[in-house]
Amino acid sequence: QVQLVESGGALVQPGDSLRLSCAASGFTLEHYSIAWFRQAPGKEREGISCIHLASRHTHYIDSVKGRFTLSDDDDKKIVYLRMNDLKPEDTAVYSCAAHLGAHCSSNYHPRAYEHWGQGTQVTVSS
Repeated sequence: QVQLVESGGALVQPGDSLRLSCAASGFTLEHYSIAWFRQAPGKEREGISCIHLASRHTHYIDSVKGRFTLSDDDDKKIVYLRMNDLKPEDTAVYSCAAHLGAHCSSNYHPRAYEHWGQGTQVTVSS
């Protein structure tokens, strides 16, 4: 069964760091593009970063650029989202999504992604 599972969400203080994981079950991610989306209460879901693992091409939206970093494990089963200097406005449910092939750009259209995780809550509050 093809599945994505996120983990790593937590309640943290402003300025703290977190590392979210997006783990693939039933497939490897080497031919996929992985995107992270987030949805804050009362707001639309937004794509924030993506990576095409085969080319190593990445994209970050301006609000997270320089603070968030994508990486993956050697087995191409997990993609990590390292989040530094977290701000209250980063509070959201974070979800990862996978697209078979190259799809990593400023166009984070949810329908482009075939597989989705269930999401993990990140709360940034003092």
